[in-house]
Amino acid sequence: MKIVAQNRKARHDYHIIQTYEAGISLLGTEVKSVREGHVNMRDSFARVQDGEVLLYSLGISPYRNRGYTDVNEWRVRKLLLNRTEIRKIQRQVLEKSYTLVPLQLYFKGQYLKVELAVVQGKREYDKRKTKEEQMAKREIDREVKKHRQR
Repeated sequence: MKIVAQNRKARHDYHIIQTYEAGISLLGTEVKSVREGHVNMRDSFARVQDGEVLLYSLGISPYRNRGYTDVNEWRVRKLLLNRTEIRKIQRQVLEKSYTLVPLQLYFKGQYLKVELAVVQGKREYDKRKTKEEQMAKREIDREVKKHRQR
C-alpha cells in the first residue's frame, strides 16, 4: 500500500465515526498525475446524490506529458462503493447530520483507493483537549526514552 496524499486537516477538525475504502473513477492522465503526487485534498468532501457518492474539490493537477487532452483539475469524481455501503452512508448523513470526508489516497496494488470517512465536526474545546493529550503523550514518550538511555 503506497499512500499518495493525506488530508491531515480532516483528522484535526473532525471526530471520525466510520471509515470506508472506495475506488475512484479517473482518467488515464489523472492516474499518472496522482502517481507523481500532484494531488490537493485540503478542502475536499463527498456527497451522496442519486444513489452515487461524488467527490468534490479534489485537485489533481494536469499531467505534464498529456498531449492534446485537457481535463478540468477540480472536476467532480465518482467514488465506487457497494450499493449497501452507499445506503448506509446516506442514512448516517441524513439522519445524524454527519459529513463525508476523504482521509487519504493510496494505491492498493495497481488500483487507486480513497479512504472515505463519515465524520462529525469537533468543537473548539475538543480540538484543545486533543492537542493537550498529544502534548502529554509526547512528554511521556520523551521521559521513557530518556529513562531507557540510562
